[in-house]
Amino acid sequence: MAMARASSGPAYPERFYAAAAYAGFDGSHNSTSTVSSKFQNDTALLLYALYQQATVGPCNVPKPSSWKAVEQSKWKSWQGLGNMASTEAMRLFVKILEEDDPSWYYRASNSISEISESVVDTQVNHYSKNEPIIKNGNSFPETKTISTENGTLVETQDKDVVSEDVGTVAVYDQWIAPSITGQPPKARYEHGAAIVQDKMYVYGGNHNGRYLNDLHVLDLRSWAWSKVNFKVENESQEGQSPAKLTPCAGHSLIPWENKLLSVAGHTKDPSETIQIKVFHLQSCTWSTLKTYGKAPVSRGGQSVTLVGTSLVIFGGQDAKRSLLNDLHILDLETMTWDEIDAVGVPPSPRSDHAAAVHAERYLLIFGGGSHATCFNDLHVLDMQTMEWTRPTQQGEIPTPRAGHAGVTVGENWFIVGGGDNKSGVSETAVLNMSTLVWSVVTSVQGRVPLASEGLSLVLSSYNGEDVLVSFGGYNGHYSNEVNVLKPSHKSTLQSKITETPVPDTVSAVHNVTNPTRDVDSELEVGQEGKIREIVMDNIDRESWKSRGEGTSLIATLKAEREELDSSLSKEKLQTLHLKQELADAETRNTDLYKELQSVRGQLAAEQSRCFKLEVFPSYFLLIFFLPIHGC
Repeated sequence: MAMARASSGPAYPERFYAAAAYAGFDGSHNSTSTVSSKFQNDTALLLYALYQQATVGPCNVPKPSSWKAVEQSKWKSWQGLGNMASTEAMRLFVKILEEDDPSWYYRASNSISEISESVVDTQVNHYSKNEPIIKNGNSFPETKTISTENGTLVETQDKDVVSEDVGTVAVYDQWIAPSITGQPPKARYEHGAAIVQDKMYVYGGNHNGRYLNDLHVLDLRSWAWSKVNFKVENESQEGQSPAKLTPCAGHSLIPWENKLLSVAGHTKDPSETIQIKVFHLQSCTWSTLKTYGKAPVSRGGQSVTLVGTSLVIFGGQDAKRSLLNDLHILDLETMTWDEIDAVGVPPSPRSDHAAAVHAERYLLIFGGGSHATCFNDLHVLDMQTMEWTRPTQQGEIPTPRAGHAGVTVGENWFIVGGGDNKSGVSETAVLNMSTLVWSVVTSVQGRVPLASEGLSLVLSSYNGEDVLVSFGGYNGHYSNEVNVLKPSHKSTLQSKITETPVPDTVSAVHNVTNPTRDVDSELEVGQEGKIREIVMDNIDRESWKSRGEGTSLIATLKAEREELDSSLSKEKLQTLHLKQELADAETRNTDLYKELQSVRGQLAAEQSRCFKLEVFPSYFLLIFFLPIHGC
C-alpha cells in the first residue's frame, strides 16, 4: 500500500515549534531582536506575525502609537493576517523558514532530537471502505484515490502530510474522490458551477448533445447532492424583466451578492445578444437581468471574469460558429455594457479558454481552441491602460488545450483538464501570476474525469483550508463525478523555489503595477485571509533596511494610491456621464437640425408668398394707369 511521509523532521504542530525555536521565538522579550539578527527585516516581520497568529490567534491588541515605528510595523504585519487559521499560520511559518534556510532542521537536529524521535510513517487511506473518518468527534465521508497505477495513489516524494489528530491524514497536492450521498446530477459537460457559502451550485450543460436547464447543489459540509426546485418569475420587478429559462451550455455561472448570474451560453434558439439570467438564492427564482447599452452578440465558450463590480467578457463562439476575440465589460452597478477597444495585439479568436484576474488589474487569458487547433499561449490585458501584451512564460509550460478549467488561490492560477482534440490532459498545472512561472502539481493516469474537456473547477474551503473541487467533463464519456484537491503551500510557491531567472518581459508586465503595491510589503492578504507574495522587481530591498523611514514612506504612498484610485473612479464616472451627455447632445443636435430645415422651408415659402403679393398689385396698377393710344 502506498505510503506518504512528511518531507523531513517531525509532523505538525511539533514541526512548527521546532522551527520557531530555531528562528529565535522562545517567548522572551528579546526574541524579536534575535529573529531580526538572523533574517532580513521583511522576513523577520512576517515570521513574527505568523508566530503570533499561530500561538495567540488574530490580532486584537490596540495599534501602537506612530512614534513607535518598530512596534507599529509588527502590529501591521500581524493585523494583516486577519482571521487566518492557526494551522495555516504554522505551515506558512515553516515554509518561509525553509525557503530562507533550507537546512534549518539539520542544523537544529541536536536541540530537537526528542521531537524527531516522534516522527513516524503515516499510512494513507488505511480506513476500511465503509468506515468514515472520525475527527474532533465529527464524522467525515471516506475518501478513495483517483484511478492511478494498480488503482492506488502513486507514492510521491517531498509531499506535505499534516497529521492533526491520531488516525487523521491530510494529503496535499493529490486528487481524491470523496464519498457522496444524494442523487447526483445527470452526467454532463460545458455546465456552469459556482460556490456560495460552502455549497457548490451546478447549472445547465450538455448531455448527449442536449442542452440542460436543471440546477443542483452539493453541500460541501455533508457532501450530499440535492436538486433545487425553482420557479421562473412571471411578474416584472424593478431592473428585471420576466425570464424564460432556456436550456444552455457553454455559459458562465458567477456568484454575485446573494445571487447567481448565468451569462451567455449556447442555446437551441439563440437570441441576438447575450442574455444574463439571475437566480435568487433566497426565493429560488430565476429572472432575466435588464441591461443598458449595446450588449455583445450571443455566444458560448467565452470567459467571464468578475473584477470588482464588473464582468469582463472575452471571446467565445457565436451562433454561426464564428470565433470571437472581442472584449466587453458589464458594470454591475449601472448594468451598462461597454465595448472595449484595447490597444496592442489581442489573443486570436478562440473559445473554451481560461481567464483569471491578478491584483485586480491584470486579465490573463490562457489556451483555448479554434476550429483547427488548440493554443497554449498566455496573454495579459492591463485593465488600467487597456493594453494587450504577450509575456514570456517560464517553467513547465502546459501543452496546448481547450475546454480546461481554472481557479485562483492567492496569486496562483490552477489549470485542470482540457484536451487537444486527441486526448485529455492529465496534468494539474499552476501558474504564479507574479512571476509567470508554471509548475506541475500532480498528474492522473487513464481516462478519468479530471482529464476531460468542459469540466468545472471551483475554490472552496474544508476545515479551514483551501480545496479545489472539480465536477463533470467529457472524455469520450460524460461524467458526473466530484474530485477534490487540497493545494499545499509548497505547490503555490513553486515559482519562488524555482531558480529559473525571470525574463525582462515578465518583469515589464509586472512592473507596471502601482508601485505602492510593491513597496507596501512582499505580502498582501486576500479577501479569504490567504497570503499572496508579491515580487519586487524595481525596488532595491537594501534601501529599506531602515524601517522607520520605510514605514513613513509606505504610509505616504498608500495615501497617494488611495487618492489616485479615488480620482480614477471619479474620472471614470465623469467620463460615463460625459459620454451620456454627448449622446444626448448629438440627439438634440439632430432634432434641432431637422427643426431648422423645417423652419428654412417655411421661410422660403413665406418669402415666395410675399414676393407674389408685392409684384401682382403693381402689375395691375400699371395696366390701369397706362394711356390708351390710337383711340
